[in-house]
Amino acid sequence: MSGCANQSGPSSTGTSGGDNGKVNIPSISTVDVPKAAVLPAGDGKATCAATTTLAYAGAETGPNAQLGINIFNGIQLAVNQHNAANPGCQVQFKKFDTEGDPNKATGPVTQIVSEADIIGVVGLPFSGESKATGNIFEQKKLVHITPSATNPNLTKNGWTTFFRALGNDAVQGPAAAKFLTDKLQAKKVYVVQDDSDYGIGLGTQTSQALGSAMVGSDKVITGQKDFSAVISKIMNAKADTVYYAGYYAEGAPFDQQLVAKGFTGSFVGPDGVKDDQFIKQAGDASSNAFFTCPCIPGELIPTFESEYKKLANAEPGTYSIEGYDAATVLLSGIDHGKQTREDLLSWVKSYDADGLSKHYKWDATGELATPDVYGYKVENGKIAPIGVIGK
Repeated sequence: MSGCANQSGPSSTGTSGGDNGKVNIPSISTVDVPKAAVLPAGDGKATCAATTTLAYAGAETGPNAQLGINIFNGIQLAVNQHNAANPGCQVQFKKFDTEGDPNKATGPVTQIVSEADIIGVVGLPFSGESKATGNIFEQKKLVHITPSATNPNLTKNGWTTFFRALGNDAVQGPAAAKFLTDKLQAKKVYVVQDDSDYGIGLGTQTSQALGSAMVGSDKVITGQKDFSAVISKIMNAKADTVYYAGYYAEGAPFDQQLVAKGFTGSFVGPDGVKDDQFIKQAGDASSNAFFTCPCIPGELIPTFESEYKKLANAEPGTYSIEGYDAATVLLSGIDHGKQTREDLLSWVKSYDADGLSKHYKWDATGELATPDVYGYKVENGKIAPIGVIGK
C-alpha cells in the first residue's frame, strides 16, 4: 500500500438537515497522506519466532462495540499485510473482549499480560477501561497503544507503557468549542455529558473553552433511555446547539427524542458518537448532527479504503486507521528485531516516523505533539468529513 492523496478544495454538497436550520459546511473528498508513511509490509525480509504475538484488548460486544470493531479490523488488516509480505515472520494476533466496560476489562487484560508470547497490545479503546487497566500493563512492562482513549488524565499516572495514538480531549475540547461558535455559528450551546471518564473529561474541556457561549449543562448516565428531563432544560434555555460528550448508545436516542420535542438546532457529538450506528439508531433525527474527532477520515485514503473494505465488507470507521497505524508501529518494531516486551517498549518510546494518518512521536508521558482534530457531518444518511477544525 502506497501513494499520496492530495488535499483538494471542498465540494459543495448542500445541506442535509432539511428545514432544521443546519449550517451548510461543504464536505471534503481527499486528505493529505505522508509520502514516506511506514507500512505493515516493511521490506519483506523480517524473521521472528512463530509464537510472536500482538493483541487487541477492547470492545467486541456491548452497547458501543462498533467503535472497537472498527479498531480491530484495522489491526487485522495491518497484521494480514505484514504476514503476506514476510513469510519468515508470521505474527499471531489475538483479540480479547472487554465489552468496553471498566469493571470487566481487568480480567481480559490480566489474561493478556500473563501470556508471555504477547509482546505488544493495541488498546484499550475507551478511557474508563484504560484507566482501570493501566497499572496491570505497567506492572508487566507490556507496551500498549490506544487508538482512541482521549481522557487527558490517562498520561498523568506515571505509566511508562501507555501511548496515545491521537490527540486527547484537552485538544479536542477547545477545537470543538471553536467549531461550535465559528463554523456552526452557535450562540447558545447546551453541553450534556455522560458519566464515563471520557464524557466527564471531554465535557469539562469543552465547557471551559465555550465560556459565555454555554447557556447550560447537564449530565446523563450510561444506559439511560429517557432524556425528557434534560431536553426540557435545553428547550427552556432556548439553546440553538447541543454538544453531547458521550457515546452513541445514549447519544442516538437522546438526539431522536430531542428532535421529537421540537428542537431545530444542531446536535454535535464527539468521536464516541461518530459512528454509523448513531445514524442507524437515531434515524431521520440524525440529519441535524455534526461530530468532532481527533481522527483522520481513513475512508478518503483510497488504498486503505479498498483493502479495508475487502477485509471487513464495510467502509473504514472511526479509528480504523488509527488501529492500523498503531499496529504498524508494533509490527515495524518486530521487523527490526525488537521481539521481547522490553525491546518493543523501548522501540515505541523512541519511535519517530509517519503513519498513514499522522506523524508518530511520543513525549515522555505517551502523548503525541499537535495532532489534528477533524469535523464531520451527517449528509444523505452517511457521515461525511468536513476537514480539519483544530489541533
